[in-house]
Amino acid sequence: MLLTITATATPEASATDLGFLLHKHPDKVQEFEQSFGTAHVFYPEATRDRCTAALLLEVDTQALLRARTSVSTPDFALARYVNDRPFASSSLFTVALGKVFRSAMRGSCPSRPELARTPLPLELHLPAVPCRAGAEKARALFEPLGWRVTAEPVPLDPGLPGWGDSHHLSLTLTGEQVLSEALSHLYVLLPAMDAGKHYWTDRSEIDKLLRAGGAAGTGEEGAEGDAEEGARPGWLARHPERAWITRRYLDRRDGHVRTALARLSEVLGEDGTGDDPAAEEAEEAEERGPSLAEQRAGAVLAVLRAERVSSVIDLGCGSGRLLARLAEEPGLERVTGVDVDTVALERAHRRVCRGCEGGPGRHRPLLAGASGRRGGPSGPELLVGSVVHRDRRFEGHDAAVLMEVVEHIDPSRLPAMAESVFGLARPRVVVVTTPNAEYNVHYEGLADGSLRHSDHRFEWTRPEFTLWADSVARRYGYGVRHLPVGDERPGTGAPTQMGVFTR
Repeated sequence: MLLTITATATPEASATDLGFLLHKHPDKVQEFEQSFGTAHVFYPEATRDRCTAALLLEVDTQALLRARTSVSTPDFALARYVNDRPFASSSLFTVALGKVFRSAMRGSCPSRPELARTPLPLELHLPAVPCRAGAEKARALFEPLGWRVTAEPVPLDPGLPGWGDSHHLSLTLTGEQVLSEALSHLYVLLPAMDAGKHYWTDRSEIDKLLRAGGAAGTGEEGAEGDAEEGARPGWLARHPERAWITRRYLDRRDGHVRTALARLSEVLGEDGTGDDPAAEEAEEAEERGPSLAEQRAGAVLAVLRAERVSSVIDLGCGSGRLLARLAEEPGLERVTGVDVDTVALERAHRRVCRGCEGGPGRHRPLLAGASGRRGGPSGPELLVGSVVHRDRRFEGHDAAVLMEVVEHIDPSRLPAMAESVFGLARPRVVVVTTPNAEYNVHYEGLADGSLRHSDHRFEWTRPEFTLWADSVARRYGYGVRHLPVGDERPGTGAPTQMGVFTR
């Protein structure tokens, strides 16, 4: 991860005065250890007319993996190792930014206090910024703050232009800015653009957001010296995208979002009762019925009951949400869960055995290659395995479920998955659910063509899913019917589509 900050000389200041503001001498290379890697500060150029400071963050991926405590890790084993975290300017980078340039962000410069309050001609460049909302959103975030924005999509592979662009931007910001405010813009907007923090978002994040947004005076815990600054609206309170920024920065935690927006409204003298999209979404969340995940699991169970199946294998069971409900079904003689992620299987084990006689330690998950053991009265059987590999342990079940699994598989490997499930295992019933891409237009903040989850390899429209399902059914001797899951909308259908294959 890399950030370069370039200053040019003015009649009042030399370009190398940037070193005073950053509290980092241009003649030195400095290192700052982080829990997840090492941050380096150095100056590629330092003359009176032009000075560039660089912050380079090297991430130790193994240290990051060991330190991870979040239970929201995607249930896909490679996603824990293969991702953009070591290279893209995500929340890891903003944590390092806040620590390495802490004094500069506060506007503290005892030797040159007037300089810390002076707008300087600056150019900030970040070569890889995650932003699924696209370049237009990046401009909508930075241009109201006085920046001239150049946001170019980064291609997936420059040597293969047919692959298209990634969801990363090469971002350059130019303009006359007070350095402390420029750094605060990055500190808030980079994680908002990424919308995927590597740490848990608790209430302390509200105060971090408001302090960086120039509104710390609205809270009880504003930093020393912030009260006067907080008396006038900071940049975040005045930003036209403040609701979007706040919701994404606070990881969509509705209670935190409502609190932060209310405090921002106080700064502007508003009563906080205006039409705010984030607040309305939070209120609707409290009133709405079962979540889509609950409706999906309920639909799968309803199909299995209607088909009167006696045994089920949950392929890609993840942390066991459906598996726990299958274990409680009185008509099932055998229940098996399969996943490639051993950490997810451990969570599934704890979930399904929570109510087992003898406590959670009674039933241990089986590992790939272990001898099979029948589920049922002794609890579900848990196996480490991949649905794209032919595996004899998958045979002998009356039904198989792939709930929100196929979209996590590379399209080139879908034939291998079909052969494993429909060709080798050949259960009497196969239930497949997957997102309906046509419905994505109803999700606020999801750009056109974007996917719902960072690990999705694709998302099918209804005709695309029908075409795939019908071809698989014909090849392997199944019939298939298609069912919607969730609230249907005119023109786009339901958020989830289900295929029920029967042999």
